[in-house]
Amino acid sequence: MAFRRRGRAALAAGVLAVAVTAACSSEGPTAEPPGSLPPSSSGAGGSTTPTAPTADPTSPPSATPSPGPVTIAVAGDVHFEGALRERLDDPATALSPVTAALAAADVAIVNLETSVGTGGRPDPGKRYTFQAPPTAFAALAAAGIDAVTMANNHALDFGRDPLPGLFDAIDAAAAADPPLAVVGIGADAAEAFRPARVEVDGTVVATIGATVADADPTADPTGQWAATARAAGTADAMDPARLLRTVEQADRSADVVIAYLHWGVQGERCPSDLQRTLAADVVEAGADIVVGSHAHRLQGDGRLGDGYVAYGLGNYAWYTQATEATSVTGVLTLTVRPGPSPAGRARVTDAVWEPARIGGDGLPRPMDRSAAAGFDTTRDELRTCAGLAQ
Repeated sequence: MAFRRRGRAALAAGVLAVAVTAACSSEGPTAEPPGSLPPSSSGAGGSTTPTAPTADPTSPPSATPSPGPVTIAVAGDVHFEGALRERLDDPATALSPVTAALAAADVAIVNLETSVGTGGRPDPGKRYTFQAPPTAFAALAAAGIDAVTMANNHALDFGRDPLPGLFDAIDAAAAADPPLAVVGIGADAAEAFRPARVEVDGTVVATIGATVADADPTADPTGQWAATARAAGTADAMDPARLLRTVEQADRSADVVIAYLHWGVQGERCPSDLQRTLAADVVEAGADIVVGSHAHRLQGDGRLGDGYVAYGLGNYAWYTQATEATSVTGVLTLTVRPGPSPAGRARVTDAVWEPARIGGDGLPRPMDRSAAAGFDTTRDELRTCAGLAQ
């Protein structure tokens, strides 16, 4: 699944400059490699490649110039339960009041933590089951979101029977204007693991979704929902071999590779050993950015080797908040400079949070300046317990 999107960097710079943000350059004191662009002060990089000077026909051929930086915004769990359900009566405005930071980025990605359809029966073995109508896809696209992962423990809450209709809805979302790509679920394993590819002014961004049961697999049915060579389901990575192969393949054809993983232990502020091990393996396989959700609260973000990892993005549009920690959320916007062609590693040059808090209506709203300062402190603490570098 691939489509083109024009750069939205000018809008990104404007939105992020006026937003109440926890702006923290991820580069620290380390100097950029020769030829790299400095991070932007707002965290929103331009996506238009500068015009190259006219080549001297007598000069030897030079390496293909690197494309310009792109901005990638990621946020956590979204569903349409409780007070959020009626917002789908008008999909065009369902989420748009609170997604400016997502819409401003060149590529925006979230986790759709719900089944989608109108049929089936709720799983009798689960305490919480979620289902949204197919208009959820239209709402996400209208809010400026480019790709969603459905590799999670709610994608099949209402069984496999609604899946044919779901796949029709996914195809319709991809063909709509604006288009929306759905990853992490498919008619078979090959389709479930297939990356979404978005081209931004010549830069190809590939997004892969996968789910990993952690700590207590009996409480997480995703293993039972795994897509196989003959059965529809989710992209399951308990055995990470296929995920790692997919990342390696995507790295050979895309400029930027993102892995969005459903993993970790609910309620935990620090990543599990499984998360840490898998993150390192996925980065080693070629992922430039690894992000995740499932803990329903924020976990640390920062550098891990050649990649950038955000272990837990928390809730984003969520119907109820169990604690203060589960209501704290935000959008993480990463400015990424692709490596030089034909070989090279993309590098995150800036990482900026727009911190927010989810209200009683289930929607996130930016924090005021005082609360944002506390968010900065918490972010530093979470990065430390995650063992990540700034």
